[in-house]
Amino acid sequence: MSTLAPLNNLITRFQEQTPIRASSLIITLYGDAIEPHGGTVWLGSLINLLEPIGINERLIRTSIFRLTKEGWLTAEKVGRRSYYSLTGTGRRRFEKAFKRVYSPSQPAWDGAWTLVLLSQLEAGKRKTLREELEWQGFGVMAPNVMGCPRADRADLAATLRELEASDDSIVFETHTQEVLASKAMRAQVRESWRIDELGQQYSEFIQLFRPLWQGLKEQPQLDAQDCFLARTLLIHEYRRLLLRDPQLPDELLPGDWEGRAARQLCRNLYRLVFAKAEEWLNSALETADGPLPDVNESFYKRFGGLA
Repeated sequence: MSTLAPLNNLITRFQEQTPIRASSLIITLYGDAIEPHGGTVWLGSLINLLEPIGINERLIRTSIFRLTKEGWLTAEKVGRRSYYSLTGTGRRRFEKAFKRVYSPSQPAWDGAWTLVLLSQLEAGKRKTLREELEWQGFGVMAPNVMGCPRADRADLAATLRELEASDDSIVFETHTQEVLASKAMRAQVRESWRIDELGQQYSEFIQLFRPLWQGLKEQPQLDAQDCFLARTLLIHEYRRLLLRDPQLPDELLPGDWEGRAARQLCRNLYRLVFAKAEEWLNSALETADGPLPDVNESFYKRFGGLA
């Protein structure tokens, strides 16, 4: 365990989850740390790396097997060793899921909305499409009507094609409004996206990670392993929150929206620990050719720039 009490609390909290989310943490590790270094590591070094978080070898092997079966990872044998990489599909999933995490800010909103009418779909397909659209940031505005203030039209069109719902769905786009967020609109947003519940989850994130931020700032010298553990748990928890966050424009959110403070805390903590965490990764992980390759250039663009 670490000498930092706030970090130990986070590790204990992760270990006490039932069931322990090892597969999800491994995806976080690949997306945050392994992919920027070329994407491939020896399974044995991965086991050693995650042991301090309380994930034993058996659980890691089981999780890796499951992720391989689900199409996230692919294996390559070199002698008696196995090296695992993200598949092409896994990489695309990662890029989509992690794009939100590291972006410096949301683009400005012009007040336009995309609406999708689902009333002509049969019940089973309607349920499936609703779940997919919620993942893309849509909310239920009225029975069989979903809306999004900043929809990606290419993603929407691809989803409708993949689910064979294009012919039975109706898509509308509204024009820019002079008043971007009326009182009625903000009330509708609270209902359609359960903003209060999400705000509470962001508050809990801040309560969890602010003590860690303060504790690390007070250290005369940062410990490389502590920084790796802090970075991994930080991005793991923040990624899980963003999966539930529709990323609504500021104009539609409460003035005291905790998501803003959570993002700033995540950015500041990441900037504090990333360099030392990289030292630990370079010493702990192996590829078939030996040490990890250097990180790619895009890594240093995270959160608007890492220095």
